[in-house]
Amino acid sequence: MAKNPVRWSALGIVAVLTLASCATGSSTTTDDNVSYDPDASLSGDLSIMGFGAGDEVATARLDRTKEILGADVKVSLIEGDLDIQQFLSAVAAGDPPELVYADRAQIGSFAARGAIISLDKCISGEKIDTEQYRVPAIDQVTFNDSIYGIPEFNQIQVTMANTSLLDAAGLTIDDVNGSDWSAMGVANQKLAVNSGGVAVIGVDPKLPEFLPLWAAGNGGALLSSDGKTAQLADPEVVKALEFGVGLYEAQGGFAAVKAFRDSADFFGAGNQFATNTLGAMPMEQWYINVLNDVSPDATISFDTVRDTQGKPMAFAGGSAWAIPAGSDNPAAACRFAATMTEVDAWLAAAEARIAIRAEEGKPFTGILTGNEVADDKVRSLVESTGSAQWDSAIEAMYEANDNTFSLPPNPADAEFTTIWQDAVNRVLNGQDTAQSALEDANVKAQEALDKAWADIEGKG
Repeated sequence: MAKNPVRWSALGIVAVLTLASCATGSSTTTDDNVSYDPDASLSGDLSIMGFGAGDEVATARLDRTKEILGADVKVSLIEGDLDIQQFLSAVAAGDPPELVYADRAQIGSFAARGAIISLDKCISGEKIDTEQYRVPAIDQVTFNDSIYGIPEFNQIQVTMANTSLLDAAGLTIDDVNGSDWSAMGVANQKLAVNSGGVAVIGVDPKLPEFLPLWAAGNGGALLSSDGKTAQLADPEVVKALEFGVGLYEAQGGFAAVKAFRDSADFFGAGNQFATNTLGAMPMEQWYINVLNDVSPDATISFDTVRDTQGKPMAFAGGSAWAIPAGSDNPAAACRFAATMTEVDAWLAAAEARIAIRAEEGKPFTGILTGNEVADDKVRSLVESTGSAQWDSAIEAMYEANDNTFSLPPNPADAEFTTIWQDAVNRVLNGQDTAQSALEDANVKAQEALDKAWADIEGKG
């Protein structure tokens, strides 16, 4: 079962922001004297934090990478998800791991705090072809004109809807894919059932986390392209939040919808699509495999999420490899990151997954990465599932992956995320209006951005 490869949230770092000053400038070690050469023989220890070989996609690439690195490089995995506090503390103490596997959304703040090093020399020396990587993925790990991470998985969203419920209400996937907000509001009312309590969710816009998606669909953005100006109170963003909140209010309110949603057997055979208790929602692509595994006979329609002009879009996130400041073996760390994300590594991973899915009698639905060339080659290995429904899911997934955007990196990314999500939650809980909450949040977000950027300029 393929699940979300990004296992920790941007909110996870909030509690450890106080360690930022400790990590910043704590190590004067750079890679100035390191020679990066794809033909060089490497040796030494290579400890990796935040990565686990928990499935065949990870294991196939890890085994291949170890073989290419050679027996003289001793790879060890620090078990468990990335612990931000542990990582920043290790950097501050001058005893970091050699390599870290992180969420791309955090690369900007790690770079700003001096916790990771620029990979420009690594990329040049190991001849990593960054032209192969998706532009939003590379943009997300580029800070102050330097690349600080090598993108790995890509995570996007697609529209998923209950075909039986759509048909019964005289609707189609076009009514719930975001292309027409008025039609979506009507569909929400037709699909929702609330008789003394939520019995069927009509449309779930998945707030607060998907506000960037709805804002982009309305032509807006939460942050300027240079990562320096908060745009939370822009009319397009305010309208997007009002729209999403309105979908919940028409169903009895966010609290009622969320309580019902949380009670569902999300990963099991009793999921909301199988039990006909959800009309439609945007959802990350890994859920396609979950549904195909546990409820292959459920009737589900798939499409990309679309903007109000009808164009496909997705809010891209994902993982990346970064080299901590003070790494004792940056040359091996660079080679490892390059090898784990190259085209042949992803093909090996795809072949491993295809073999396992074949044994289980289940289709291979593809793998999404930050490497566009790899995605194209892996997709060529995807065969028809024999079901128009599941074939359409794969088609929507790949189309969405070709039409992504991401929030630009900034040195206050965790604080910025917390501020806007807190604002959305206040509106969802009926404590504030969208306009007021986002105006207040914009002030706080701008203060955080200004301070973080000023700190960087002061160090320069």
